[in-house]
Amino acid sequence: MEGTLWQVLAGTRGGPNRARILRALDERPRNANQLADALDLDYKTVRHHLEILREQDLVRRSGDGYGAIYLPTDRLRACWDTAEEIIDRVTAQ
Repeated sequence: MEGTLWQVLAGTRGGPNRARILRALDERPRNANQLADALDLDYKTVRHHLEILREQDLVRRSGDGYGAIYLPTDRLRACWDTAEEIIDRVTAQ
């Protein structure tokens, strides 16, 4: 899992935005529109990053359509300390 986190959060140009999304979802579950507003990102950008995070089993969706909310998976929660270290490094740059 640590390798996946490094690759998704630090190994690509979009990693810092994905790190910000994970941190926001750690605070509370949100839908894509709420994330876009809170992080001052384009809605389509947020949707793109959420899809990548879902593919890597880092976030899950509850509900369908526009109002679906996203939250961290149990897999991510189990290694949240490692994720937080990586998020801190990626967002500090």
